[in-house]
Amino acid sequence: MTNIAVVIGSTREGRSTDRLAAWVAEEVKKHAEVDVLDLRDYPLPFFDETVSPRYNPERTPEPAVKKWLDKIAEYDGYVMVTPEYNRSTSGVLKNAIDFLDYQIEQKPVALVGHGTTGGAQAVSNLRNALPGTGAVTIPQAIYFNHRVGEVVSEDGVLHEDVAANPYGPQTALASQAKQLVWFTEALKAARA
Repeated sequence: MTNIAVVIGSTREGRSTDRLAAWVAEEVKKHAEVDVLDLRDYPLPFFDETVSPRYNPERTPEPAVKKWLDKIAEYDGYVMVTPEYNRSTSGVLKNAIDFLDYQIEQKPVALVGHGTTGGAQAVSNLRNALPGTGAVTIPQAIYFNHRVGEVVSEDGVLHEDVAANPYGPQTALASQAKQLVWFTEALKAARA
């Protein structure tokens, strides 16, 4: 069975990214096994390794980093749910990505952003950063243009008026989830 991790890309108090991640996870569960990974559960130091992780055969990550690397490596594909802070992704998500070496290489990543521009600039930043880890970002991204706290419940249920829009985020997410699973299965077969 395809195994997908939905990563909550914010650790801020009062965040809404966790609501959006719960909404995403419910849709992806229709097609794959899903775990939600909360970066609050992986309190990483600031990345300061002297050699790039991908080029350090002597690398011995500290325990907090190793916990993150071991967990993220378990999955066949990913959805990164990111807020947009100052026209970029969150620092905590970028920091978590910077610790990766080969854990997500040749694996697909779907991107879901939210913020004043629907998270478009955060998604763009991730599209630039993730190839450095060897990951493959899938073409379709979700740009959530609504105030998350007003239209997504704490348990990840999209308000029925928003969900009913045939051109809205629910339709886009359903399409993205299918596309992610397709890429996950294709890349998994290719890696084998």
